[in-house]
Formats: sequence, structure tokens, C-alpha cells
Amino acid sequence: MGILYGMVARGTVILAEYTAASTNAGTIARQILDKTPGNNDTHVSYSQDRYIFHLKRTDGLSVLCMADDSLGRRIPFAFLEDIHQRFVKTYGRAVLTAQAYAMSDEFSRVLNQQMDYYSSDPNADRINRLRGEMDQVRNVMVENIDKVLDRGDRLELLVDKTANLQGNTFRFRKQARRFRSNVWWKNVKLIVVLVFILLIIIYAVLVFICHGLALPSCLK
Repeated sequence: MGILYGMVARGTVILAEYTAASTNAGTIARQILDKTPGNNDTHVSYSQDRYIFHLKRTDGLSVLCMADDSLGRRIPFAFLEDIHQRFVKTYGRAVLTAQAYAMSDEFSRVLNQQMDYYSSDPNADRINRLRGEMDQVRNVMVENIDKVLDRGDRLELLVDKTANLQGNTFRFRKQARRFRSNVWWKNVKLIVVLVFILLIIIYAVLVFICHGLALPSCLK
């Protein structure tokens, strides 16, 4: 299922968010922001059922996502780091004074695109392993969400499995199209090689025939 929800916030002011499934993850994410005040840089993860909320705060800007626990920690935090860099690069100092959801219409498309990339493209993890940029994630302990939210305040996480299935189907179709494209190019290359070999054979035959026809005149 991968990453199902992403959000960027300044303190408790949400500047942009996107969800890839019908879920109340946004409500729970707001609760997590309320319960983790301050501007200190931090990396934390909270589990609820089989989903994990990952939070990265840098220079007062918080980036949070909810992912399936099967995705581990390295990929979600690589996603958060990527989103943080893109957001700061795009909006600069406007981040410090922007109103709630001021960037959501525009930046939700970036969240959508990068969520899909980090959820389905194997290169996402491979690149970060080669860079060695996510070593600090190894020290991030995944704690139960009850540690930050009181049991009485905690909402039950609801995720529409149908929406998840649709997301998986979309990724499967995307991978299938990529596979068909690769096969098509291999077939084209094979045909080009075969045509080239055939042309060489035809040329050799014509040379042989012409040489054979010219030989009797030479004997006269």
C-alpha cells in the first residue's frame, strides 16, 4: 500500500496535505502535531494498527506521513526529507508567514507524485541507500501512538481498503505498462538486427551472383 497520507505544517498550521485513500489520517495527524509542540528538530514514528505515522521536524517545519508498516522506516523518512527540501526550495521564506492551506492546491500535486514514487519505485530506496543519507533513521524507535495521544482522545484509524486496492491496481497497471514498453523496445531492437543481417545476406548473394556473371566474360 505504501504511503497513504502526506502533510506539511508550520507548528500546528497545516500548509499543504494530500491523501491517497479515504481515511481519517489527517485528523489523527493534527492530534499528533498538537501533542508534539516546539520547534526542536526531531524524527519520530508512532504506530497504530498496521500503519505508522512518521514525523520529521526541521527548523520549525514539520513534514508528516502515514504509511503501511511493511514499508519500514527508511523509505518514509526519505520521502519526508525529499518533501521538506522541495517545499522550502519552492516557497522559501513565505513558509514563515503563510496562512493555513495556502500552498495545498499547488503542492498537493507534488505530494501525490512523490508518494506514488516512494511507494512503488524500487529506485527510491536504492538511491537513498547509495547516498547513505538516512543513517539517522536507524535510531528512530517506532512507538505506539498511545504514547503521544491519550487513549480517550485517540481516534480509531479508518482506511478505505477499496481505495487502497484501487491505488494498488493503478501501480500494477503502471508497472505493467512499463514492462510492455520494455518488451516492445526489445522486440524493435531484435527486428532491426534481423533486418540488418538479412540485408547483409542479400548483399552477399548479389555480389556472388554478379561475380559469377562477370567471370565468363573475363575467361573470353
